[in-house]
Amino acid sequence: MRIYEELFIIKPDTPEEEADQYVEQLQTQLTTAGATIDKVEKWGKRRLAYRIDKYREGSYVLLQFTGDANLVKELERRLRVADMVLKFITVRIDETLKRLEKRKKVRDKRAAKRATAAPPPGAPGAPAQPSLEKQMTETPAMPGLPKEA
Repeated sequence: MRIYEELFIIKPDTPEEEADQYVEQLQTQLTTAGATIDKVEKWGKRRLAYRIDKYREGSYVLLQFTGDANLVKELERRLRVADMVLKFITVRIDETLKRLEKRKKVRDKRAAKRATAAPPPGAPGAPAQPSLEKQMTETPAMPGLPKEA
């Protein structure tokens, strides 16, 4: 089983009830085929990057589900033949989620290592920082100007 995201754009002149009914139909089709629906987000009408079939905007819908490759083929076939769907894209995200989780573990491990290795400034055992007055007196003069005595 793999995790997929299906983003599709519905024509803007499609009635809201009809679009909702179509999304429900897709959900029931996925669940009866053995998939689990993780989330459904309706992003609403948005402007398209370029004109598609004389439309400048469309209603975006995002489906995230867990299933197998045959299920994705059937879902894409249904989206392709639907008159109300302008465009769709399917992305497999389980590999990306694994990679992000692995990167987070490495980052957390590194942060924990840093926290135990160096004490924070001002803590006992930390190197003392020079005072502001000492820093001001030790700053070198600007190049080209005579040093102050």
